[in-house]
Amino acid sequence: MKRIVLTAFSTLAVLVLLFLYPTSTGNSGTTAAEAVSAARVVTSGGTTATTTGQGPDPATAGSGGTGPTTGSNTTTSPSTPTAASSRPAITVDGASEMTSYGVVQVRVVIANGAITDVTALQYPQSEREDIKINSKAVPMLRAQVLAAQSAKIDGVSGATFTTDGYVTSLQSALDAAGFTG
Repeated sequence: MKRIVLTAFSTLAVLVLLFLYPTSTGNSGTTAAEAVSAARVVTSGGTTATTTGQGPDPATAGSGGTGPTTGSNTTTSPSTPTAASSRPAITVDGASEMTSYGVVQVRVVIANGAITDVTALQYPQSEREDIKINSKAVPMLRAQVLAAQSAKIDGVSGATFTTDGYVTSLQSALDAAGFTG
């Protein structure tokens, strides 16, 4: 009788622990990333700004090396708006968003009421798998944002955490710029 009770109790304890164990697939894409910093306007009207990120945006990097690099990224917004433009260009850094694999942060340039550029300032690239996934995902996310002209994009399958951080950082930048699309 003692063995039956002990076996039943052990089985119950294992099941409780199993269901309480947090997994990455259980919350994938359903929880907002934790904000590390707030969005901020970098430039307005066409000046140059420099920020330090985890590496270059693969969408704007040359076809050179494939390994991670650490350094500063210099981005220049469009110098002067044309005579036909109604609003000057504005550059905004989105909030740094912590994901399960690292920080994601984007910079967005808005000119003439449209998103003209979006660059990933930070994204996970400390592991080989991060580099493999994000070297494909970041350019795809950029293209989706430029096509949608908003943060309402499909995202990239297989890069859920990067997508979530990218979209959240982008939305914070758009909010800081007062962009309504």
